[in-house]
Amino acid sequence: MDAVIEVRNLHRVFGKLHAVNGVSFDVGRGSVCGFIGANGAGKTTTMRMIATLDYPSAGEIRVSGYDVLGYPEKVRSLLGWMPDHFGNYANVTVLEYLDFYARAMGFRGKERQMRVQEVMEFTDLLPLAGRFSDKLSKGMTQRLGLGRALLHDPEVLIMDEPAAGLDPKARVELKHLIRLLAKEGKTVFISSHILSELGEMCDHLLFMDGGRLVHQGDAESLKDRGQEAGVSYYVVHVFGEPELLFNWVEMNPHVSLVESLKKGGKVEIDSSDPEKAAYVLSRMVSDGLKVIEFRREERNLEDAFIDMLEDVGRGGGAEIAATPPSLPS
Repeated sequence: MDAVIEVRNLHRVFGKLHAVNGVSFDVGRGSVCGFIGANGAGKTTTMRMIATLDYPSAGEIRVSGYDVLGYPEKVRSLLGWMPDHFGNYANVTVLEYLDFYARAMGFRGKERQMRVQEVMEFTDLLPLAGRFSDKLSKGMTQRLGLGRALLHDPEVLIMDEPAAGLDPKARVELKHLIRLLAKEGKTVFISSHILSELGEMCDHLLFMDGGRLVHQGDAESLKDRGQEAGVSYYVVHVFGEPELLFNWVEMNPHVSLVESLKKGGKVEIDSSDPEKAAYVLSRMVSDGLKVIEFRREERNLEDAFIDMLEDVGRGGGAEIAATPPSLPS
């Protein structure tokens, strides 16, 4: 893999808090990499260090071969940074906003006008050129932030929670723009809590918990990890009160209730063998439950992620981390 982002044994310490603890990974050139973890997992701190906005306590980060500490200005010229929150200005239009940042980045004359025009076309901001930048919807604001990050045509785009708070239409538009950027050969490193969308959009996923990297791979590899536990999930709908199903589950082995639903529930069977599922269904019917639907449900990323964290918490998962070096006091 031609890695454009290389992170090796990265640490960040704030007093007694070890926010990032021995993290190592690569992000391939032209790929879309999802960065996943609960609040406080260390995602934003890691992204800020890659973007040269914070300093590692120990470890190494390279972007396109350049060390972020040794060549911060060069790294910044290669990176586009889109934070989860950024400032807008009163009485400044969308066009003026982008033109201001283009000037700040050194664009002049016709080159500046052309670059602003190109970015506004790509992010579909031309119809909003005269709108005040602080009066936009959340989706429009995110497109403006993306436009600002793309003005200097960076090789790498780092996006921290760009889909947070977006409505479904805006999320679809954002996902489309990200895939277009990858098609153009840009590397996109994106954090999000919307795991299902990351699974559809990303080529590679990184999972952090408690400052450590606990899993990396594609969406299917995470789901397969959960299947190794030998369980399967089924949605069961019954005719009549769903409590009849809940009571039956409590009284029978090999099955447990995962989630109650309007017409029944989602159950876990302690085997991935279809024969065991057929046995459970036959028992339900023979015990008088009027089953009107019984279908297997594929594990989603949210379920797989939660199960993985529980597994790591029990000591059953191998954390992907290097040996911590001696940190400065």
